[in-house]
Amino acid sequence: MIAVPGLGDVAVGPGTDFAEAETGGDGRFRAGRDGVQRILVPRDRKVELLVYADKTLVYIKSAMGYPAIYPLEPARFEAPAAAVLMDLDGTSVHSESFWMWIIEKTIARLMGDAAFRLEPADEPHVSGHSVSEHLQYCIRKYCPGQSVETARGHYYDITGFEMREILEGRGRADAFTPAPGLKDFLLALKANGVKIGLVTSGLYEKAWPEILSAFRQLDLGDPAEFYDAIISAGHALRKGQAGTLGELEPKPHPWLYAETARVGLGILPSERHRVVGIEDSGAGVVSIRLAGFAAIGIGGGNIAKSGISSLLWHQADNLLDALPAILGR
Repeated sequence: MIAVPGLGDVAVGPGTDFAEAETGGDGRFRAGRDGVQRILVPRDRKVELLVYADKTLVYIKSAMGYPAIYPLEPARFEAPAAAVLMDLDGTSVHSESFWMWIIEKTIARLMGDAAFRLEPADEPHVSGHSVSEHLQYCIRKYCPGQSVETARGHYYDITGFEMREILEGRGRADAFTPAPGLKDFLLALKANGVKIGLVTSGLYEKAWPEILSAFRQLDLGDPAEFYDAIISAGHALRKGQAGTLGELEPKPHPWLYAETARVGLGILPSERHRVVGIEDSGAGVVSIRLAGFAAIGIGGGNIAKSGISSLLWHQADNLLDALPAILGR
């Protein structure tokens, strides 16, 4: 076990979530130099923990060429919650397989190979991050030399078509399914006066149909009226219009969760201990923790595969199982 400031004791080595590395930060840091005692890398290698004697910095890699470093502060939670921050894909609505299918179709078109299929090992890299990150990963692996800009054009064309097909009743019937217990969970939070923020790295045009579809299925009315705040990655950037908020700073960066809490819900930094975030992805858990909040991990996602379980405050199989911990009952 290794003591990690901001996190606690963490198991490191074969069979655990973390391995040690000699260098990190794309060569900017080395263990044993300039105060860096250790460099810890989780299974998916998407982030690196730079461990000092008195602090831990988290280096977030970027497939788009814009890495960043954030402090990992201790995160505590005191129930009952004043606010809950909820992920969309995988946590509130089961749609990850649909969006990975869209990525697959995009790369197939980019390669000119209709038979192209993603591999199981690609899953942690094509879910939980931004569209551009997903596409850049696939381009580097499957079709070097192609551009992210061209891939994004294909992605938005395919997405637009598939969304129209779904709205007309001709698309994939299994595209968007409410998570088990979502309605009872949300109503229980409302009944207890808990503010609810919805947070997604997805662009608005893909995120809004998801939650709208789920609310229609659950007869919960207008999600814009139900939630206290909804923050997405903005609008797609196309020629002739402005757009995007989170293509370079999506999860695992902290900004979407931080903005939902501070701007959307009015939560002050001094009140962070009354806020908890719920995620099913490793990237989302890191995002919650870097924003300064405790994280609850929900089963069914890639948290275990990512090697991020040590960052969780609590784990639950589903939303309703997490309710007692949130309400302190």
